[in-house]
Order: sequence, then C-alpha cells, then structure tokens
Amino acid sequence: MSEMMQHHGLRVAPSLSRFVETEALPGTGVDAAAFWSGLDRLVHDLAPKNRTLLAERDRLQTALDDWHRAHPGPIADAPAYRRFLEEIGYIVPAPGAGQAGAGQAGAGQAGAVQAGAGQAGAGQADTVDVDTEISGQAGPQLVVPLSNLRYALNAANARWGSLYDALYGTDAITDSAGAEKTAAFNPVRGAAVVARARRFLDEAAPLANGSHRDATHYALAAGQLVVTLGGAGGGTDGGTPTGLRDPAQCRGFTGEAAAPSAILLRRHGLHFEIQIDADDPIGQGDAAHVKDILLEAAVSTIIDCEDSVAAVDAEDKVALYRNWMGLMKGDLAEQVTKGGQTFTRRLNADRVYTGVDGAPLTLHGRSLLFIRNVGHLMTNPAIVDRDGQEIPEGILDAVMTTLGALHDRQRRLNSRTGAIYIVKPKMHGPAEVAFADELFGRVEALLGLPAGTIKMGIMDEERRTSVNLPACIAAAASRVAFINTGFLDRTGDEMHTAMEAGPMLRKGDMKTSQWIAAYERNNVLAGLAAGLRGRAQIGKGMWAMPDLMHAMLEQKIAHPKSGANTAWVPSPTAATLHALHYHEIDVQAVQQALESTPYADERDALLAGLLTIPVVARAQWSEKGILEEIENNAQGILGYVVRWIDQGVGCSKVPDIHDVGLMEDRATLRISSQHIANWLRHGVVSEDQVRATLARMAGVVDAQNRGDAGYRPMTADLDASLAYQAACALVFEGRDQPSGYTEPLLHRFRLTLKARAPAASPERGAR
Repeated sequence: MSEMMQHHGLRVAPSLSRFVETEALPGTGVDAAAFWSGLDRLVHDLAPKNRTLLAERDRLQTALDDWHRAHPGPIADAPAYRRFLEEIGYIVPAPGAGQAGAGQAGAGQAGAVQAGAGQAGAGQADTVDVDTEISGQAGPQLVVPLSNLRYALNAANARWGSLYDALYGTDAITDSAGAEKTAAFNPVRGAAVVARARRFLDEAAPLANGSHRDATHYALAAGQLVVTLGGAGGGTDGGTPTGLRDPAQCRGFTGEAAAPSAILLRRHGLHFEIQIDADDPIGQGDAAHVKDILLEAAVSTIIDCEDSVAAVDAEDKVALYRNWMGLMKGDLAEQVTKGGQTFTRRLNADRVYTGVDGAPLTLHGRSLLFIRNVGHLMTNPAIVDRDGQEIPEGILDAVMTTLGALHDRQRRLNSRTGAIYIVKPKMHGPAEVAFADELFGRVEALLGLPAGTIKMGIMDEERRTSVNLPACIAAAASRVAFINTGFLDRTGDEMHTAMEAGPMLRKGDMKTSQWIAAYERNNVLAGLAAGLRGRAQIGKGMWAMPDLMHAMLEQKIAHPKSGANTAWVPSPTAATLHALHYHEIDVQAVQQALESTPYADERDALLAGLLTIPVVARAQWSEKGILEEIENNAQGILGYVVRWIDQGVGCSKVPDIHDVGLMEDRATLRISSQHIANWLRHGVVSEDQVRATLARMAGVVDAQNRGDAGYRPMTADLDASLAYQAACALVFEGRDQPSGYTEPLLHRFRLTLKARAPAASPERGAR
C-alpha cells in the first residue's frame, strides 16, 4: 500500500486521487481539501453500519438454514413459517401497522439504521422534483454497461428510434412470401414494413375518416393536421381532406406548414414523428412521400456500474467514473469507423419543432439517465480507511457518481429538475434501504447539494425486500423514484435463502411457480398503494433475447398491461419496438384501475404466495431431464464467466446451449450457479457428474467463441484456465457465498489474472 496517497485518514489509489482532483472536482465549486476530509468522516461513520447490515444478513441466513433443515421440503405449516420469519426479524411490520415501517426490524434486527426523515404517515412516498420521464411518461428503459462507450452513447441517444429500421432489420417482419432480408434492399420486405407502420398510425393516431395507408399528403392548417386521402399521383389534387379523430394529438411540425418535413404527434404521453421527404429513396416511392416514422422510445436508461460491468480495482472504477462524468457533461464521444469511414459519435441534441400554436417547441433528444451503483456487499481496494480496511464499494460509488452528476446540474442536459437518479440494487429489507437513504443524505451534505436531490431506485430483487416492500418504500419515502422486479436475481436469492429446504424446481418450471406470480403483482400494487403513480417508475425485467423481436412484441405487452410504466429492453432497436406497446396501452389508466382495489385486501394472499418455497419433496426428474438442466446451467456459467475473467467484459450477447444469443450479466450467473449448488446439496447430481459436465461444456463454449481473436480456450489447459476455475468455484463454493452472490469469487479470480498479466480496463476497445 506504500504507493497509496494519504488524504486525512484515507489511503487512496493514485489514479483515483488524480481523477478526483484534476477532472471531477474542477467546475463543481467543491474544494479538494473539504472533499477529502468530508469523505474521511463519512466513511468513518458509515462503513461500520454497512458491516453491521451484512452481519445481519448472515444471522438471518443461519436461522433460515436451521429452520429448513428441521422442516425439509415444501412449507407444510404456512402460518408457523410466517410467525418464525416475524420472530427473527425477517418480516417487519408494514407501515401503518402500529410501528414505523423502516428501521423497525424485529427483535433481532441490527437497529443501527433509522428511516429517512421523509417517511410519511402510512409509508406514502412524497418524492418531489422528478422529471416528466418518471412522473408522466410510460415507456421502455434500457440498461447498459458504463464500461462500453458504444453501448452507453447508443443508449443515451435511443430516446428516438426509426420504426422502419426496427421492423426491417428484425424478425418483427416475417421472412416468408418473398420478404426475406437480403444483401440489397428487398422492396417486398420494404412494403411489408410500410404496411405495418401505417397500421401503427391508424391505431395510434386514427383519422376522422379513412386510413393513413391512403394518405397522399400531410399538411398543417389553422393549427391542425390535414391529411389528404387518395389524391391522384400524390399531393392534394383530387383528394379528400380529413383530420385526426383527436386533433389535440398533433403537437407540431418542422419545415413549412403547407409542406412539412416532419409532423409530431403524441399518444399516452409518448411522441412519434411522421418524416416526409420526396427526395429520399423510401419517400420517393410513397404516395405521401413518408420516408420513416420516428418513435420516442427509450424514455429512460440505466447506466450500469454493477451487474453488467467487470470493475475490480481503482483503474477499473476510474474508467467508469470518467465515462459517467462525460455523459453528465455532455461531451462524451467515441471515434467510430464503419464502411471505411470514420466519424465521431456524440450525444444527440434536443429536437426543435414549431408547435401547433406557432411557438417553438423543444423535446428532449436523449434518454433520461439513471446511474446504477453497486450494492452493500463488496469492498474495493481503491480506498483504504483509517482501520486498514477497503471501504464499501457502495459508499465509493455513491460519492463518485454523485460528484460526476454535479456537472449536469449546471446545464440540465440530463435532468431538467436538477435531480440525480441512483438505482440501488441488492438491498435486503427496509433497514438496508434506510442506510442507503442516510448515505445519500451524507453525500448531499458532502457535496453541498440540497436535501432530496438524489433520488433512489429500489430494485425489488431480494426476497427480504419483496416481503417488506411497503416498508422499504417508506424507508426512502422522499427519494424513491423507481422500483422494479427482476426474475433472475430474485430467483437466485430465492434459491439461496431456501438452500436447505430441498431440491429446487427446474429453472423453466420456476417461471410459473406461485411465488413469481405473487412477486410480480405485489410489486405493482405495493408501489401504487405507496403513492408512486406520478412520482416514480414501477418497472419490469429484461427481455434477454435481442434477436427475437417477434416474440418480444407478442409477450412483452404484458408489462404495461400489468400496470408497469417501464420495462427493460436489451437494445435501442428493442426499445423502439417495445414503445409500440405503450401506444397501445394507457398505463396511467391501468394504474388508476388497479388503485380502485385496496392493496390491504390482497396483501395477505400475496405474502402467502411470496413465501411459497419452490422446492420439491423428492427429486423425481428423469436422468435425461437432470442432464439437460445441468448442461444448460454449466454452459451458461462458462459462457459468461470466460469473458468476465479473461476479457473484463461484464455484459455481452452470449450464445446459450442452443446458440440463441442472450444478453447476459451477473444475475444470470447467480441463478445458474445457485441452482447447481442446490442440486449438489440435495444429491440430485453428484460432484463427479457436475465436474464432467463442466469440462464437456467448456469445449462447447470454446467452439462458440472460436471467431474471437482475443479469446483464450479453456480446454487448452483446464487446470491453468482461471476462467474455468472461477466457474467451478461458483458452483462448488456456491452454498457458502453471501446471499449466493457471484461478485466475491469473480473479483478474486479477475484480480489474480490482472496481477499475473495486467490487462486493459474493462471493455476498452470493445466497441
């Protein structure tokens, strides 16, 4: 540690110290000496509380393990099980149940953390100064790794997307009847795209008479859209004029009113734009010269420092913080070479129109950016405290990402209200949410921000958060701006929590289990009951298959129908297509209808569902079924881990065992490793069987990556491959990992590899 730089009681990695003093602090008005002294006090006060909360996780898990060993199999006495959970402090009183919802955590709870000052009455959220993207617009949400510049810039610019491109380039349009994708433009496929887009216009902006497919001219007159139908050869000659069924849907235009180049419309709070250009190759062949329809798509984006990145030391963390600061300053850029041409990719400008009243109208050109910090578990060697311990990485992230976001408060390029949006993952129960609330308050004080500037996203992905969700919301009632569900991490925690209960269901069967249905519904109803409508996003999880857009269009409409006003998508193209669902479903109306039934009427039934353990009394699957399951898990683990350890890539499209590309991050790894660990624990599979399967699947993964010049084949020497050894450790040490998390082992093996042969920072050059 001799090379570390001393700042009061903290020893700081030189790269981080330099970044703070020469890049992050200048222009913020925050004095360097005051920053370091304040950070020293903050760490000294809060790091012990962080450790106390982790110890409480261990205490509860030990009690759960003991109980399940004494009561194996599915829960036979549900009331007794619930009483046990209440007695140990796993379930806490809900807000309004005679005690404060946060910070009151049962007899065994740590008691070191109190609820935020904004807690209101019966746990009602009172968050203020949130942006319209949160309070009023329902739409898709991207999640992208901050370590990959291309992903981050594309996501920020995915606020608007081409419907024609999204349809033409994916399986959303069938390849049959001559409409297949070809090297050159296929006019049959193009016609199918136009037909589908015109159907969207008829559904989203219906005309008073007729159909958009018969339009030959669009114009503005007296502040209203006039559409000519059936004019001879295009234009208005001989055509019949009509307007919109709801004239208020037209908001503005670009160009001249009589011959606009774009028409701006809105439905359910989302905008879309009819683009018109008679000189464009597509517009030339259209009767109304429509060349495209642009959809407001990724209304918001989570820029991720957590599950989708591989950041293990100061070098890695500084690379992330520098990218985040570039997004907040608005000057992040990347040199891109395509087709022999080099250009600079930058953040999009705002979009400017003439409103229907003749006044200028400006719309946000970029997605509203959240930043996802890490959870409470990990520490990082970037800073060592006065006791010689690495500081909690969650504290480091909170301070550094807020410092980076200070640069946006001057120009308001991201948040028009000056808010800073931090998504906080992997929190277990209300005491941990309350700690995050306290941490954010201390960061605000350190950096001179008004109280409540930092808004919190609470990820409902741990079982103890799900069963105490109203109390979790109450613990950050003045900050909460987002809650969501996530199947993979939530399932991983379900498996680890009940590791001793018995063999877990197969993963495919888990998706239809009772607790999943209760979990998804409880998240929406608890959020609405806490007053989140108009204050916060209620989100749903990721569509992980970026190449299967036809299936996404069929299935993901369930998310807005459930009352969720956002849901995760893996790409800008997917965001554009998922936006169609929000034009079809009025989420505000769905939420209002759900609010008509009191949450209290369903709370007990939902809690009973949440507490249903997805285990079987005896494993009765066929040998073939068991082999298929462990092969699927093993291949998925290896396919992800080999990129994480060897290349520092935390998120990418990883082929599954059937060669279907899936956007994978650590959540997938958690569920797969815990599943095998559980089956090992209960004798469904043997250690020899699993080791043989892992070795066999290493060959499959090597073959799937043979086209990657930077790939290191595991099967060249399994004993020497750190990636392979990491995958084995995740399985065979899985029972002993805190909450079943993968980070401790991944960090250990990645740091070992970097120590042997220093590698580039995560995903540098991965464009």
